Amino acid sequence: MKDIKKFISGFRNFRNEYFCREDAPFELLCRGQSPTTMVIACSDSRTDPSFIMQCEPGEIFVVRNVANIVPPYERDAGYHGVSSAIEYAVKVLQISNLIVLGHSLCGGIDALMHDDKVRHTEFLYKWLSVMGPVREEVVDHFGEVNKKSCTACEMAGILQSLRNLLTFPWITERVEAGTLNLHGWYFDMESGQLLSYLRQTKTFEPLEIPTTYDE
Repeated sequence: MKDIKKFISGFRNFRNEYFCREDAPFELLCRGQSPTTMVIACSDSRTDPSFIMQCEPGEIFVVRNVANIVPPYERDAGYHGVSSAIEYAVKVLQISNLIVLGHSLCGGIDALMHDDKVRHTEFLYKWLSVMGPVREEVVDHFGEVNKKSCTACEMAGILQSLRNLLTFPWITERVEAGTLNLHGWYFDMESGQLLSYLRQTKTFEPLEIPTTYDE
């Protein structure tokens, strides 16, 4: 109950800040949202993108899942929660930036790398299998599963998700038209750095100047 009381107290502070003051932003936000950026991030409790990037309500449209995975474009009878959110952001909200935000010490990627530990799960193993080819490539390169190979898989997973985004025809159309920019970002919790993937160097570098995946 201690945590619940803290959450309720936090809501009171939120309400006083965003609803009760004279220039309360939610008076405008209740009329609709118009974020220019979507962030696909991990569900990890330490990596809230709004907190990391210090965003105000209404600034970013966020989808979070285990290991910040974007599945490839599929049209079948399944339930495609991530894909439907992407479609809403791109087609309805008309976002101009889409960021795949991964991070260090990712429990989802650790589970992927030690996949024998999650084979018994009902949903997790299948979800992580989207990144199965990435895991195989990383393990083949490093020869073992350790912290270094897990970090490599975290970064490689971001790139695979970016490639998967380009399997959506209406994303590719917008990228080619220059109306949508894709970004691959990596939050290193241990160093406190935010890195961006640079296609020119094929490396993740400290983020200073905005760089798109398609450049």
